[in-house]
Amino acid sequence: MASQILAAIARHAAQQPEAIAMQESATALSYAELATEIVRMQKRLVPESAHVIGLAVENSPAWAVIDLAAIAAGVPVVPLPGFFSAEQTLHAIGNAGINKLITDQPIVMENLLETQGRAVSARQRYQLAGRWLTQFTLAEIGECRLPPGTAKVTYTSGTTGQPKGVCLSLAAIEQVAQSLLQVTEAGSADRHLSILPLSTLLENIAGLYVPLMAGARCTLLPSQRVGLSGATGLDPLQLLESIQHSQATTLVLTPELLKALVMLAEAGHALPDSLRFVAVGGATVSLALLDRAAAVGLPVFEGYGLSECSSVFAVNSPKAHLTGSVGKPLPHVVLKFAEDGEILVSGSTMLGYTGADLADYGNRFWPTGDTGYLDEAGYLYINGRKKNIFITSFGRNVSPEWVESQLAQSPAIAQAALFGEARPWNTAVIVPSAHASMEDIDAVINTVNAGLPDYAKVRRWLRADAPFSGKNQQLTPNFRLRRDAIWQAYANRINHLYEESADVCL
Repeated sequence: MASQILAAIARHAAQQPEAIAMQESATALSYAELATEIVRMQKRLVPESAHVIGLAVENSPAWAVIDLAAIAAGVPVVPLPGFFSAEQTLHAIGNAGINKLITDQPIVMENLLETQGRAVSARQRYQLAGRWLTQFTLAEIGECRLPPGTAKVTYTSGTTGQPKGVCLSLAAIEQVAQSLLQVTEAGSADRHLSILPLSTLLENIAGLYVPLMAGARCTLLPSQRVGLSGATGLDPLQLLESIQHSQATTLVLTPELLKALVMLAEAGHALPDSLRFVAVGGATVSLALLDRAAAVGLPVFEGYGLSECSSVFAVNSPKAHLTGSVGKPLPHVVLKFAEDGEILVSGSTMLGYTGADLADYGNRFWPTGDTGYLDEAGYLYINGRKKNIFITSFGRNVSPEWVESQLAQSPAIAQAALFGEARPWNTAVIVPSAHASMEDIDAVINTVNAGLPDYAKVRRWLRADAPFSGKNQQLTPNFRLRRDAIWQAYANRINHLYEESADVCL
């Protein structure tokens, strides 16, 4: 099928050939040069020589050219996140049936393949958009089981060690991009800085496809240049410097990254006045953090989506913005709600999972796993994960994300996990920020509790032994808590708190 993204690039190449489409440090591609590079790379990815492309390259114009060339060639592409463990990366390579692997870290990837006995039958080294790349041809491992029409496979972190491959069509992806182009009012004057990895579907669509469709400029820098390291490492000052230097007008942030910028501003650091649209999503954002962001002048717009729905399907916008909601559904989206309040979505849903029995996912409502509601004005509100809701011994339903977001918006608390299933009151496991004292944490809890109903209040808390992270399997790559892992690590201590209180009551 014809691609709206490629058509837009061709149009911009004809109308504004010298305009910068994307840049790194010393590398910049005009729209005319980008169109030429896509054609050149497409010749390496013709269907006869490539069935499924694995893309293991840092954020850069080269990453973007390969991704766009795969669209032009009609070849499925599988972005491999740099924050994946070796086991997860190998799982994705085998699970998606990757037979061409393109990387800017050839030694690392070849050693990884060798540890699992994956034979490399051929290799090519070439330069693309200012970056040296190596293309491995892998020995066939059997029939590739991707649904017909798959253009991209994006891997979700899920709640287990092995990620799940979500297969998406080009039509679904471009439908989301077109809706975002409309509601975010993206234009040719925009400068988008990609902070999240392009292997993240949200950044891929909102941070690459939307700006290119608008004729804008994308700044694509390696993770360390924007202050990120691994799945959870962050240098806030480097993050701020990259935003200032790029003169970014648009960003996509997680709540943790937004919190870092807000804290810098509150500490006296000047934020760039170029920003006009800062999208935030990926996890629950507290009202208090959104209010703090507004107070320091950040134009923040919260949104919501799932990989299975081709990323974003609701977002606040300049013309329809209501703090506390995740915005209005995008123009192509239809929502309905199950009896228990679960949000069901139709429009741009996935084709299926890799290796799974094929199903007609595209013609049904997708169960999001989140509960919520639409208000009378059409704004969507999220209550929390359906499976995370616990019931206290008094029969009250508690959404832990709601309380955790209130706690973690404080500068004194870096992370928080709430537990209280079948208990009379709730306990929090807390990762304090640097230099925060027990008294600081107590003060935050008292403040948060004052605004919560009795059944949601935090009665006791304990200090975490270490931050929740990917290394200890307590945090997913997209910053969601692995609750089972946290519970296993602290169950004895949590249970002891309840026993102590029971003894006092007796």
